[in-house]
Amino acid sequence: MARTRLRMEAQQRVAEFVADREMDAPPAFRLLDLAAEVGELAADANESSAYGASPESLAVNSDEIGDALFALLALADSLDVDAGSALDEALAKYESRLDDHGEMSSEN
Repeated sequence: MARTRLRMEAQQRVAEFVADREMDAPPAFRLLDLAAEVGELAADANESSAYGASPESLAVNSDEIGDALFALLALADSLDVDAGSALDEALAKYESRLDDHGEMSSEN
């Protein structure tokens, strides 16, 4: 239960930051922001790994992960989705797939 509480605190921190700075935006904008932030992570990964030729040299900046996390939590909040509950649902889904098929892929 403590882990769920911590996740909810992170989403609340983002929501308060957005509200305090009057940064409200519709969910479509939040989704586009998330896609852009994940794109920046992919660009870091591509550049640092020579486009996958050297996967052992993969590097991404932690602040870029933070940007993507902020964008994801802001999206969840704008959609009135509890990010902690959504994560719990995803983990249960992956656990079920592992139990049923031996892998997390939904291809089975």
